[in-house]
Amino acid sequence: MSARSAKMPAAAGTAPTAEAARERLYSSVTPQLAADLPRSLARVFSLDDLEPRARRILPRRIFGFVEGGVETNAARDANRRAFAAWTLRPRVLTNTVDRSLRTGLFGRDYAAPFGIAPMGATSLIAFECERVLAEAAGAANIPFILSGAALMPLEAILKSNPDAWFQAYIPGDRSRIGPLVDRVARAGYRTLVVTADVPVGGNRENNARNGFMLPLRPGPGLAWDGITHPRWLVGNMLRTLLRRGMPHFENVDAARGAPLISAHAERSFGRRDALCWDDIAWIRDRWPGTLVLKGILAPEDAAQAARTGIDGVIVSNHGGRQLDGAMPALAAVADVRAASGSMTVTMDSGIRRGTDVLKALGLGAAFVFLGRPFLYAAAIGGREGVQHAIALLSLEIDRNMAMLGCTRLNELGPAHLVPACRPQDDSRTDERLQA
Repeated sequence: MSARSAKMPAAAGTAPTAEAARERLYSSVTPQLAADLPRSLARVFSLDDLEPRARRILPRRIFGFVEGGVETNAARDANRRAFAAWTLRPRVLTNTVDRSLRTGLFGRDYAAPFGIAPMGATSLIAFECERVLAEAAGAANIPFILSGAALMPLEAILKSNPDAWFQAYIPGDRSRIGPLVDRVARAGYRTLVVTADVPVGGNRENNARNGFMLPLRPGPGLAWDGITHPRWLVGNMLRTLLRRGMPHFENVDAARGAPLISAHAERSFGRRDALCWDDIAWIRDRWPGTLVLKGILAPEDAAQAARTGIDGVIVSNHGGRQLDGAMPALAAVADVRAASGSMTVTMDSGIRRGTDVLKALGLGAAFVFLGRPFLYAAAIGGREGVQHAIALLSLEIDRNMAMLGCTRLNELGPAHLVPACRPQDDSRTDERLQA
């Protein structure tokens, strides 16, 4: 938890002790947590508060790009329902004064069990957003994963956060894979995340309806979107053009990619539908650091990843942005964990509350990642907004650990979870959780 998150205003004429400040911190619903934050963040008491505020700031087509899923949004919405399908069973009268959120992952000790997931084109949302996210994560000692679809060079981000990870969209073409992997290694990244669930782009009808595509196409609609959202236009787009020139997709390949705004340019990711397990094994042999596969839902794929020498997987349905109707990531965690042997299992997709994090850990995830909430926080308040969001989620986890009767996150397990609506025959569920 950041120092800011624990800073409570004192009564007039008094200086609260550390113990008194901590007691007040838990006295009610996030009491005065944001007392010293700017007005834009002062009424943000949970991650759910971020989205409606970001909607007012961002142009309609850009907000829709972040918020939307694919087709009917079934997979996106199912991610949230999956958490509601589980309830928590607390233990009482347990001394939890010494509880800790610290979590080990790939040989590194982090301050909390969550990190910032990779998200493409984030500098569309806030000025130098990739750097903002990286710096906030570094200051909070949580992981940050830079997307291969970022608008800032991967080398520059590593200067802002030497512990950042890099995520790549890899085509099934080793003449393109090799130079990109070598570039990432030369830059000094120690963890490479290969996204496996994008053989083709998802059917994002919402983007088409909103007139959104990447690169952005100049025209009256885009201009009107900017003019009617002056905070975004002046604070981000014009500021970016004046200070950095036209942004480009910097990290899709070893060389610079297409510009952000163009009447004719196209992004080229290559034939990602040609990528196969032989290519992953080839990358494993070439990459000297930690290698993670993102987008795993099937236990058979997790078992194959373990046999290939992968260090960890991220159980994910891409935030509901790829296959509509794909199972929620949370529903896949227990089976993937059971099939993974000693390989590290993490997850993303749909997390919004501290209880969501604890449910994922109880089902077998070692760590979780979030995307959209931190992007909304950056749109609202820049680095300060992201730091505030990190503090809010950390406080929720800490508070809920106390109410569950846990002092360490590795104490969480099946005993803490009960299906919200237990079916008549729940033997398979119980067997899976005990695995």
